[in-house]
Amino acid sequence: MVRTRISSFPILIATTFFSLVGGAFAERAMTAIDLLEVPFLSDPQLSPDGTQLVYVLAEADWEANKRVSHLWWVNVDNGQSTQLTYGGGEASPRWSPDGKWIAFVTSGGGDEVPQTSGPRASKARVEQVYLLSANGGERIQLTHHATSVSRITWSPDGTKLFFLAANDKTEEEKRKDEIQDDVFAYYEDWKHRHLWAVGVGDDRKEKRVTSGDFTITGYSVSRDGLKIAHHRQPTPVRDDGLKSEVWVMNEDGSGATQITQNNVPEQRAELSPDNTKVLYLSDSNGTEYYYNKNLFTASAEGNEIDLLLPDMPYEAVSASWSQNGQSIYFTAGTGVRLDLFRVDLPSQELSQLTEGDHTLTDWTFRPSDGMHVFRLDDPANAGDVWIAPRSGEAPKQITHVYDYLQDFRLPRQEAIQWKGEDGVEVEGLLYYPLDYKEGTRYPLIVQTHGGPRSSDKFEFGRWNDYVQVATAMGYAVVKPNYRGSTGYGDDFHRDMVLHYFRQSHLDVMTGVDHLIAIGVADGERMAKMGWSGGGHMTNKIITHTTRFKAAASGAGAVNWISMYGTSDTRVQRTPWFGGTPWQEDAPIDLYWGHSPLKDIYKVTTPTIVLVGANDERVPPEQSIELYRALKTNGVPSHLYMAPREPHGWRELRHELFKINVELDWFEKHVREQEYEWVVAPETTGAGTN
Repeated sequence: MVRTRISSFPILIATTFFSLVGGAFAERAMTAIDLLEVPFLSDPQLSPDGTQLVYVLAEADWEANKRVSHLWWVNVDNGQSTQLTYGGGEASPRWSPDGKWIAFVTSGGGDEVPQTSGPRASKARVEQVYLLSANGGERIQLTHHATSVSRITWSPDGTKLFFLAANDKTEEEKRKDEIQDDVFAYYEDWKHRHLWAVGVGDDRKEKRVTSGDFTITGYSVSRDGLKIAHHRQPTPVRDDGLKSEVWVMNEDGSGATQITQNNVPEQRAELSPDNTKVLYLSDSNGTEYYYNKNLFTASAEGNEIDLLLPDMPYEAVSASWSQNGQSIYFTAGTGVRLDLFRVDLPSQELSQLTEGDHTLTDWTFRPSDGMHVFRLDDPANAGDVWIAPRSGEAPKQITHVYDYLQDFRLPRQEAIQWKGEDGVEVEGLLYYPLDYKEGTRYPLIVQTHGGPRSSDKFEFGRWNDYVQVATAMGYAVVKPNYRGSTGYGDDFHRDMVLHYFRQSHLDVMTGVDHLIAIGVADGERMAKMGWSGGGHMTNKIITHTTRFKAAASGAGAVNWISMYGTSDTRVQRTPWFGGTPWQEDAPIDLYWGHSPLKDIYKVTTPTIVLVGANDERVPPEQSIELYRALKTNGVPSHLYMAPREPHGWRELRHELFKINVELDWFEKHVREQEYEWVVAPETTGAGTN
């Protein structure tokens, strides 16, 4: 058993200063358009020699009404950057081992084809692998696969690329599609996804690595290229993740050995440097599901499975073996922060390597030179790239995409703690109004995170919670990490098991009372909002109390019985209620007892409801049930349904509408004043691809 004693190991000095510099002397607050146009940087990849870095940058394109991603290059020494690709939709850059090529994935403007699975079939462009010389030039299409490829990985010797792709439709299925003889079996209309390889030399033939009646959901190639650790599950259906198991096979697909055999999900399997052990993550205790995600190791022969950190209260996010296999680096959420850790296996000592009011994300470790590559997302920076050597030398900021955010006045973020109704400590984030004055009470917006298996953390944030805009308008904003959140230990996280709304909603309300008690919030001027799990919480809160003047429910559940049967996932909901609604002696009382619809007759809070028309996670029917109940009972309400949108909205104008309509609703009912809607930038209307 590994001791969970935290010791200091300063790869990175504390970064709390980041939250103080942004906007310190700036004059202009952010508008909704400013916020929507903040680019999203992701997937930083350092070149083999450590001199160059490639990353993905998605930027708002109002003509296309979406964010369009391209690859960018930056010189590590001087920070000089340039855009590498211009086609639109490029992603997943990967350097060849010799540093001469950059592989990436894009549709390349190809023809649209029917998707291979899903109950709401549509058309999508086929993603292919392309190569770009590190010296520049035209991109070269490497794959010509019948279905979209994903998760590309170079072999260590650089002779080929591995990728995942779904099986193609049969010729008979294609013929039927053409003549619209296309009735399908609901949730049986899927194709297995398998591992392939394609050569990058003279022989660029695509070769299947795995085949059979199973789906590969993830994989990693061993450092010597001889083995592949991977995850298999019976179907690609989301809920079959519980049946996913870790396997190890030779690089050509032969000699497959099953490592785990249980009823819990595993992710991110990686072989040790000597190929004798497998490291993986699982949100379980090894046999039972629904715990904070933790680290496991197993013999590559399929036995000796160990839970490394049984007493660790945090939520592991990603992990990798050290160069010699004597320790493991990993990132973990510690509540309102996310940092880098190391566990030394011989001494069984856990060390925290970074510290600060930030979220350390998109982390990768390079065993060849011990370099850590990651993004730091904090209140004043939306996630520029840093690198840090394992030796403990000072880290270095590589990209400066978000330097311009210092030109804006940004809200002060602060971690706050309070006691839940049962005395357990609860934590959250408080965002102060821009012109906050001590002793003055401010209208309060209470935002609850989704998941609910998640936690709100120190970060810049995105359009969906628009704290920069709300605080500029004079609102205080609080984000409570209520019971059920991750990063606070398993007891805190599992409080929802067998009773979803036991302490979670009470944690939110005791947080509100705390802000009133310390003189920040005006208890007579409060609004409640949230999306997904945050929408579930909003629906519960308005049945629990009449203290809020307005509410906005985003893609939230109101009837757990109908929700269970119509959503695309049930796996995490079964533990909440101790069984299914359709089993013998079904726990219907629990399902109905925790459904906000049961107490909807108590609601007086004016509530708007928002949902995507194509939402499969929390189907629109949940929002319709809520809206019809509110309207029938005479509660001021509107339901806004966004065409084409899935669970998370993607179109810029829909996102702007959400910001506008919610703030308009809050201004009307909380502060009793008019709100001026923000208009999208003018475009030619031509659109782009």
